[in-house]
Amino acid sequence: MPQNPGRLAVVSRGDRDARRDATPQNSRFHRVFEELAALGIHAEPAIYDEEFADEVRAQLLAADGVLVWVDPLHNGKTRIHLDALLREVAARGPWVSAHPDVTLKMGVKEVLHRTKDLGWGSDTHLYRTAQAFRTEFPARLRSAGPRVLKQNRGNGGQGVWKVESLPGAATVRVLHAQRGSMPEDVALEDFMTRCEGYFAPEGCIVDQPFQPRLPDGMIRCYMGSDKVVGFGRQFIKALIPPPPEGPDSPEAQPGPRIMHPASAAPFQALRAKMENEWTPQMMAVLGIDPAALPIIWDADFLYGPRTADGQDTYVLCEINVSSVFAIPDDAPAAIARLALQRLQAGR
Repeated sequence: MPQNPGRLAVVSRGDRDARRDATPQNSRFHRVFEELAALGIHAEPAIYDEEFADEVRAQLLAADGVLVWVDPLHNGKTRIHLDALLREVAARGPWVSAHPDVTLKMGVKEVLHRTKDLGWGSDTHLYRTAQAFRTEFPARLRSAGPRVLKQNRGNGGQGVWKVESLPGAATVRVLHAQRGSMPEDVALEDFMTRCEGYFAPEGCIVDQPFQPRLPDGMIRCYMGSDKVVGFGRQFIKALIPPPPEGPDSPEAQPGPRIMHPASAAPFQALRAKMENEWTPQMMAVLGIDPAALPIIWDADFLYGPRTADGQDTYVLCEINVSSVFAIPDDAPAAIARLALQRLQAGR
């Protein structure tokens, strides 16, 4: 084991009390801290909020590397100030994973459009302005069946909608992916007006076909740089109308995410695609260098149509880069190994 390979700061969001009381032992990332310590890496939590950003800046500049777990949206706050801070820190020496510029390539819904021609793609369209959305979306909705609209940056289902036409009127049925949402019948014109906020600042809307096999569940493929470190399968309820008992009933709640190791037999075809085809192809399309890939990220897949011989296909739903947690049992050790490699490369 190398002696004193370097110092890491692990960034997550919290208030002043959380920053004061944070330790590796009481962190939700305690397993990651344990694996880092086992490799001789000194790591410390760096609780962030805009109120004390200067303190966090000084802490990060004293580190050799920075690992970031902060959602795009949190209680009305975005990452705009944090991303500027992280760019400044990275420009002054420490490496940052994931760097905000990489997050803006991978960890946004626009990646679904930029990589639509890969094997994980679907009939995906992009609207950069409200005018383009109003001009193009109605005809596409009428001709292509139910669609799923996604704002460019978000989490927890915020800004993700299933939209389907209703017969005989300029009315649509919409269902927000945020937990507790109910289907709503609304004039298409009014719904598009509701979505206009997704275009500013520098936003967009991505439009994908609704996947009929959504009730079969979602497969989360966890990646450590360019290698699979585990899988999680979950029966989700987002974009599925709730039962008559309502959105708060037990039947409307998503099932637990069951974690599986990278070696799990049911997912080896997906693993091979991710490692040998789709990840290298994505890097080429997005212009991402291997050394810039996030230390931990995941790709969420829905089941696409089965092939003629009954094999599953997979459709990319989103890529998560900003705050990938919970993670499979094997992931903390992989994160630590990758962090050590980057610390050594920086020396």
